Amino acid sequence: MKISRESRKLARDLFRLATEGGKLDASRVTLIIDGLTRSKPRGYFATLKELTRLVRLELARRHATIVSATPLPQASAQEITKTIHSKFGEDLTTDFQVSPDLIGGLRIQIGSDVWDGSVLARLTKLKSQI
Repeated sequence: MKISRESRKLARDLFRLATEGGKLDASRVTLIIDGLTRSKPRGYFATLKELTRLVRLELARRHATIVSATPLPQASAQEITKTIHSKFGEDLTTDFQVSPDLIGGLRIQIGSDVWDGSVLARLTKLKSQI
């Protein structure tokens, strides 16, 4: 389903209203969604869908997933978290995961950005060059 230009613009405007100082406010998002579903303007379902997409993207942009081959020691995890917070802001949430498939190293994902320093990524790159 293609979204109309008006619905897309309304969703962007509502998303701006839901942010305060560059940060998403959950209570404002709830109020906006409640108001939108109550008033049901033309194309409100497409607007709601687009607003949901924008909120989901913003939440992903403020969340870091750190994947390692083995569980990280507490000191290393704190150092990584401190470094990420200094570069991307204190409101960034972190999630540590373990994936033995990486063999070694780390993979960090923040939103759609991925920094892959794993052995698996290096082996895959080497394999593609051969």
